Amino acid sequence: MLTSVDTELIRVLADPLRLRIVTLLAHETLCTTHLVEETGARQTNLSNHLKVLRDAGVVDTEPCGRFTYYKLRPEVIEAVAGSFSDLAATARATTAADKKRACP
Repeated sequence: MLTSVDTELIRVLADPLRLRIVTLLAHETLCTTHLVEETGARQTNLSNHLKVLRDAGVVDTEPCGRFTYYKLRPEVIEAVAGSFSDLAATARATTAADKKRACP
């Protein structure tokens, strides 16, 4: 079953730029400069999206000199994926049992 936490994470990940950032971070830890180069987004816009991802617990930061590196927290993505997997299993069982509510 999807919880309110899952719903919030889905909302956070639904933004195309944030999803692009998450996809890039799945492949490697990157700093803001790298993410600007990869996405073509303005630095201020990118920083705002990274803040949303940090606040939602999707990414962690790692200071390195004057740069901040971002890395994906895979367990957060796995938790949301697990909720969807559970939902699919419930739907599969419901369909197999031909379970439907009678109309009044």
